[in-house]
Amino acid sequence: MSIELVAYGAFFLTMALTYAIMCLGLNVQWGQTGLFNVGIAGFVAIGAYVSALLTTPDAAGRFGGFGLPIVAGWLGAALAAGLVAFLIGALTIRLRADYLAIATFGVAVAVQLCALNLELVTGGPFGIGFVPRPFASLAGDPLAFSLANLGVLVLVVLALYLALERLLRSPWGRVLRAIREDETAALALGKSATRFRLQAFAIGGAIMGLAGAAQAHFIGFIAPDNYMPMLTFQVWAMLIVGGSGNNRGAILGAILVWGIWAGSAGAIASLFPPGEQARAASLQIVMIGVGLCAILLLRPRGILGEVKTVSRHIGRLARSAGKPVSEP
Repeated sequence: MSIELVAYGAFFLTMALTYAIMCLGLNVQWGQTGLFNVGIAGFVAIGAYVSALLTTPDAAGRFGGFGLPIVAGWLGAALAAGLVAFLIGALTIRLRADYLAIATFGVAVAVQLCALNLELVTGGPFGIGFVPRPFASLAGDPLAFSLANLGVLVLVVLALYLALERLLRSPWGRVLRAIREDETAALALGKSATRFRLQAFAIGGAIMGLAGAAQAHFIGFIAPDNYMPMLTFQVWAMLIVGGSGNNRGAILGAILVWGIWAGSAGAIASLFPPGEQARAASLQIVMIGVGLCAILLLRPRGILGEVKTVSRHIGRLARSAGKPVSEP
């Protein structure tokens, strides 16, 4: 196996894991809480631009150029996206289903238009280049560079997965699922559905912002065209294929769908002449849609469906209840 092939495989997995982070954020919002967010591209864009502004060493006539470490940029991206999600959620979180979807879609379009027109901040249609890349000193060795970047993403995804799994099994996670399944019953138990939904929306938005920052730094360039509504479609397809409500399914779906997307691009493009690449892109979307329908027919809950989680104290309480009670 050639070094170039291994390096490409590492780069492919690195990109797939950035989408896996987005899926984990969407899984908090939709899979656990039932919040229909179709503005994923907006939160990803916020994270990407904030991190780029904080870390690029030279602003070249625009705002930014603070030259901060990449870690600081990632943390700033997550905080900024989480704050925006919190503010948006405070206004829209009481909306239901399709109404919330319309509101979040509008937010994504507004963010994309701001990125396109605020040239003094975002660089406008030309975007921001020379975004610092992790382990830039290894750029002369493609294999080492790709493997190092992959290692960083593996650690980030693993840390997020473990943290979200712990939240999933905590009382907080059980309240989210209770609100998703039967809000009236949750309200009867004294739980504030609005407060918990807002928390989940903000956490999911922060994770999406982190994904945008990670992707921006591994690519090294961002532009408004990177954050079109198609990005939202991709992430939703990944979560549905992998299994909504299951963090492992979110990661698996991201890798699988990104593999299909990246692998089919070249094959489909070769079927059309150079002037008809738009038709090739449309056919690629159709193929992904057909594949999504086929998977849902075979596995309606996704490849890895949601696993019902109950309190870790249930077993102990049941055993205690089964013991004979001593007479006084």
